[in-house]
Amino acid sequence: MPKTAVEKVSVPASQPVDLSGEAGWVPFDAPSLVGESLRFVSGEPDGNRFRIRYYRDDEKHLHARIWFGPETEGPPGHAHGGSIAAVFDEALGLAAWAAGYSIVVGNLNVSFRAMLPIQKVVTMESHVISVEGRKVKVHGRLSCGETVYAEGECLCITVPMKKA
Repeated sequence: MPKTAVEKVSVPASQPVDLSGEAGWVPFDAPSLVGESLRFVSGEPDGNRFRIRYYRDDEKHLHARIWFGPETEGPPGHAHGGSIAAVFDEALGLAAWAAGYSIVVGNLNVSFRAMLPIQKVVTMESHVISVEGRKVKVHGRLSCGETVYAEGECLCITVPMKKA
């Protein structure tokens, strides 16, 4: 049987998405902290994959407003688990950086609690839960209102920074 080409259908850019933070949250300029390494998840602020905006609260915990676009779809009408895991990788690693630790993620565990509808704005709450030597553990929760879509924890390992 001849192979048939799969044509990717281009989805036109969606309308603007409200990624405003809560009262007491201050916008956080993540790229200025870690550079261009945030390309995969937050690299296209007007794209159809993810849209994300980071904030910090009074306790210096990192929060994010995230929109999962049509290009994150897995099960019909819902975000693919891999897209959710990618957001956890970026957001939890960034939470460690924002807390002052130069890290790489060594282990990431994500527990999926409910299917996440695409084109929905959700909130990621994250915070460093422990530091032991070079090991930094970070926890996060992805939710909207009372619904928790996923929880995750990562073990980050500090890395020495190169001098310029």
